[in-house]
Amino acid sequence: MISRTVIAGLLTVTMSAVVAAQDWAPVTVDLLKSEKTGFGGLCGVLVDHQTGTLWANLSDRGMFQSADQGQTWKRVSETQPKGRTETPGCWLLDPTGKSNRMVTALVYGSPISVSADSGATWTMMDPKSGHVDWCAVDWTDPDLRFVLALKHEANGLLLASNDGGKSFTEVGKGYGAGWVFDNSTAVVSQVKSKEQPKPQLMRTTDGGRTFQDCGGYSPVGVNSAQALPKWHDGGLYWLVDGGLILSKDKGATWSKIGEVKDALYGPIFGRNATHLFVLTKSGPVETTDGGATWMPLSTPPKEMKGIGGLSWLEYDPKHDTVYLMKMGSELYRLTRAK
Repeated sequence: MISRTVIAGLLTVTMSAVVAAQDWAPVTVDLLKSEKTGFGGLCGVLVDHQTGTLWANLSDRGMFQSADQGQTWKRVSETQPKGRTETPGCWLLDPTGKSNRMVTALVYGSPISVSADSGATWTMMDPKSGHVDWCAVDWTDPDLRFVLALKHEANGLLLASNDGGKSFTEVGKGYGAGWVFDNSTAVVSQVKSKEQPKPQLMRTTDGGRTFQDCGGYSPVGVNSAQALPKWHDGGLYWLVDGGLILSKDKGATWSKIGEVKDALYGPIFGRNATHLFVLTKSGPVETTDGGATWMPLSTPPKEMKGIGGLSWLEYDPKHDTVYLMKMGSELYRLTRAK
């Protein structure tokens, strides 16, 4: 018979192994040392959820790719948009998974930029789309004709294009985050202010010419422009005051699917429709029941000096790996215990 002392020792070893497996590991130390980055250093992270390919954006150096969870890195192209991403989620892979397109909005540097070949080559939109917090495009349209973007530090000035970014018009001020569904339909949030004490979600069905109320919700976050909604499997998910909401009809109606305390960014999608992650003020949390309950992950690394508005979260379902960063920090990897 195994003694209680031995059992206790085995449990201690097992728990220690789990804790060790839950530690955050920096994966961009050598990359950041070798590259002469601009202000902000590391300023964005993406994961291709189908392949597990990891992407990092370095200020003024562009996009780097890793096929081995950050052990080695390769600069994607020598001709890339110059500048830096900033708002979490402003750098996007095609969320439908049907193309190799990538779109990035740069807060300083080049205008909105589009790549059809996973970052190898790029085309730029009109210079007016430079200095923006985020952009949203119609991923169902090969020409990306309908585009929305938000000017940085311009009192929520929303821009719209109906010609693939060749020209932009000013919709108005007081806006936050948004999403484009098709060539005519999009949603965008209002920002809470003295003029707008009860902000709404606004919907257009005529390509951004007019907008109508579609829900009394206000996106969460340090800045509502950073609370970008997320598209997944035919639905748009949005973190708002009071919980996580979902629309399956292009923003016409919304349903609440769960509550998340102190949410900042997400959701990031996991292995299936009920597996999601959200970044909160205290760190990442996870649900495996579609948002009914949430559990915290490992405490963020102390070197990050807290979670803020410029913090990004990503997940690699192929390797069950979580990535976390804040602009200017390292990129940290959490490989979960099997």
